[in-house]
Amino acid sequence: MVIYRKATKADVFAIVEMIADDKLGKTREQFADPLPDTYYQAFENINADANQELIVVEDSGEIIGTMQLSFIQYLTYKGGIRAQIEAVRIKKNRRGQGLGKQMFLWAIERAKEKNAHVLQLTTDKKRPDAIKFYEDLGFIKSHEGMKMHF
Repeated sequence: MVIYRKATKADVFAIVEMIADDKLGKTREQFADPLPDTYYQAFENINADANQELIVVEDSGEIIGTMQLSFIQYLTYKGGIRAQIEAVRIKKNRRGQGLGKQMFLWAIERAKEKNAHVLQLTTDKKRPDAIKFYEDLGFIKSHEGMKMHF
């Protein structure tokens, strides 16, 4: 049975393994055993913030997916809440089984539970399959995003 729950410190290794296990992740992450302490420090910061939910998807005790939901309070939209979904990953041997869609449907319901008026995401333009997947779920290209890396 698949369950969704907040991640614990014991889950960090499995989460980073999934984050690092794709074309872009391999270039950005430092997956090693033991993990660099920076990952555990980041987990502690996320876990301490009531507006952050680092989620794992578990099946029979095995971590098979992860995502991070951020709930951003702001003044526009009458003091609305914007939900952002990031770092959605599925364990390689579980891809292609419909789990990604299930995870997004769960995230949409969670955002509604938190009274968010919008769920947003960013995706790398180098991921055309992911963009198609998001569009099929009902996400629309409404803005042009910009970043400044340091």
